[in-house]
Amino acid sequence: MIVTLTANPSLDRAVTLDAPLLPGEVQAAVAAREDAGGKGINVARVVATAGIPSLAVLPLAVDDPFGAALQATGVPTRRVPIRGHARANLTITDPAGVTTKLNLPGAVLEPADAAALVEAVVEACAGARWLALAGSLPPGAGDDFYVSVIRAVRERWGDAAPKVAVDTSGEALRTVVLGAHPDLIKPNEEELAELAGVALDDEDLPRAVAAVARTLVPERVGAVLVTLGARGSVLVTGDGALAAGAPRIRVRSTVGAGDSALAGYLLADIAAATPAERLVNAIRYGSAAATLPGTQPPRPADLPGDDIPVAALHP
Repeated sequence: MIVTLTANPSLDRAVTLDAPLLPGEVQAAVAAREDAGGKGINVARVVATAGIPSLAVLPLAVDDPFGAALQATGVPTRRVPIRGHARANLTITDPAGVTTKLNLPGAVLEPADAAALVEAVVEACAGARWLALAGSLPPGAGDDFYVSVIRAVRERWGDAAPKVAVDTSGEALRTVVLGAHPDLIKPNEEELAELAGVALDDEDLPRAVAAVARTLVPERVGAVLVTLGARGSVLVTGDGALAAGAPRIRVRSTVGAGDSALAGYLLADIAAATPAERLVNAIRYGSAAATLPGTQPPRPADLPGDDIPVAALHP
């Protein structure tokens, strides 16, 4: 089983335009949809679609309208009651696939709520293979919240604790890398550059991100999966660095593509895949998600069948 934590869930509203976005103007939309979102929920939806048991843990008020959208996904959940309501995020996509996002801050997580959420995650991890901590942290949760979760899970389950993947950014990512040694982090190139405090060479981006990731593996993290959008992804483990390009696709929405890439990686890992196979599966799932509107989870049947060569990146 794969357990996910979404500390800051969101109702994702996706609007599709038939022309580029014109700030300050009035435009008609050609389509719109709503999905129960948040990175951890997106990961759990993809995992469940692949037929692997998943459990999504999240804070959610009993009277929150988000609950209806979440129930419609069919993903098993463990909900920790809070007082505020989940945020709504708006994504606007033009015909070229360019997206503009407006993300609200979310409900405040009170200290008692945070403690209850940590305990819910700990209990959910019984027998789990992976725990994915994904997304931004809500107001009230300190930058060290994910560190607290990881320590509590490992303290409770010891050698039986699941491996931990983290997909976040900014200070939350920096704090968890410095203080909790996750088994995997999944930044994009901008998040990795911010974490390391360096500028990346765009001329040879895969080698540039691999060089930065090597400074983290294995001392700070077990592995780093860096998603590069249309340029593919890079995976750095204790055994070396690998890079692979992305297949050519028609982009409909990039929202949730990184979450699907993480899900693809985890699915391959629990199937005992090699590092190269895990990298390719992450790319296939991320690419498939980008071909779908909104934050729909890609199914195995949606995955591109293109051959994806993998190359080793040497220092």
